[in-house]
Amino acid sequence: MDNNRNLFIYKIWSPIYDLFFNSGPFLKARRSLFKDIPFKEGNSVLFIGVGTGADLEQITLNKLAITAIDYSEDMLKQAKRKFSSDNILFLQMDAQHLKLASEEYDYVVASLILTVVPDGRKVFREMVRVTKKGGMILIFDKFAPENKALSPLKKFLRPFISLLGTDIGVTFKHLYQDAQDDVIMVEDQDLLFNGMYRKIRLLKK
Repeated sequence: MDNNRNLFIYKIWSPIYDLFFNSGPFLKARRSLFKDIPFKEGNSVLFIGVGTGADLEQITLNKLAITAIDYSEDMLKQAKRKFSSDNILFLQMDAQHLKLASEEYDYVVASLILTVVPDGRKVFREMVRVTKKGGMILIFDKFAPENKALSPLKKFLRPFISLLGTDIGVTFKHLYQDAQDDVIMVEDQDLLFNGMYRKIRLLKK
């Protein structure tokens, strides 16, 4: 994956993104991501790769201090059109190099971003870095099966799907291994398409 190519891809995606990824089964999956999450008034929440703001629609915004970042200004514009709340800070930023203080957020949320960026391991390390001790990381994304090779069909399709701005060959273990001593796995749940898309919750030690 490449940031410059992603800017072009998401410029095209931005007007129609919600039609595909904020409706039907994807909307149901987003709702599941936030189900039973114990947000408290005043909690600081970071959305990495906020895109069009689809996840923001699933939470009560006025009681939280929210930072929402995305590399694509076109996607951010869509989010800003939906939400004008004073407690949401929208920032254009590369998730691989967060210009944010360490241990700043009670919650860090990453939906459909770790398999889009050029280096998902860097992004995951940055997510852990900015999460407070005892804070929670929420992930909704597609991951390849652990300890199992991609099917011949997926191997064939992988380079073509990457042209759409995503990689279907990334395992969560690959992203997680550098920071596994700093977090505790709380939940790993299948959400869509026979486990291709998963909900993952981690607690920072």
